[in-house]
Amino acid sequence: MPMQVRVDPHNPAWAEMFAIEAERIATALGSNFVAAHHVGSTAIPAIVAKPIIDLLIEVAEIDAVDDRNAEMIALGYEAMGELGIPLRRYFRKDNSEGVRTHHVHVFATGNPQIERHLAFRDFMNAHPAWARQYSQLKLELVARYPDSIERYMDGKDSFIKQIDELAAIWRSESSKLTAGSAESTT
Repeated sequence: MPMQVRVDPHNPAWAEMFAIEAERIATALGSNFVAAHHVGSTAIPAIVAKPIIDLLIEVAEIDAVDDRNAEMIALGYEAMGELGIPLRRYFRKDNSEGVRTHHVHVFATGNPQIERHLAFRDFMNAHPAWARQYSQLKLELVARYPDSIERYMDGKDSFIKQIDELAAIWRSESSKLTAGSAESTT
């Protein structure tokens, strides 16, 4: 049976759902855990989102995550290994009705994927016009492909790549401005 594609208006409860799950995952990963970040569309209040919480977890050592798969499984996650992205560990979780509720992307601190995800989120939160455009695209894709998550995802791909490029430039320029103002105050 094809998966029904659904996007919802922003739900303020998503931030609390992230915080609760991040704490549980921190415990499960133990001393290897470094930080948790709320990423993906549920972390961008100005847009519609699939109601799935995306967590980006930083760890000290990526290979050590494999030793904690049993702890993640005990939290209801399915361990998926790298799943197509080198040096990542991916977990997904469904509720009791079989509906996906969480995605967990685990990277070692310093992995460029961390910066990419955070830059995308922060750029969208700082640029409401781009966020509205992304939200509109998502609504159009859901209307066009209500039963095809693959086509929905493919339809977003070029837009996401465009934002990734803009976000990287924006983040770099923001860092230079922040560094410059810090230098001028010393």
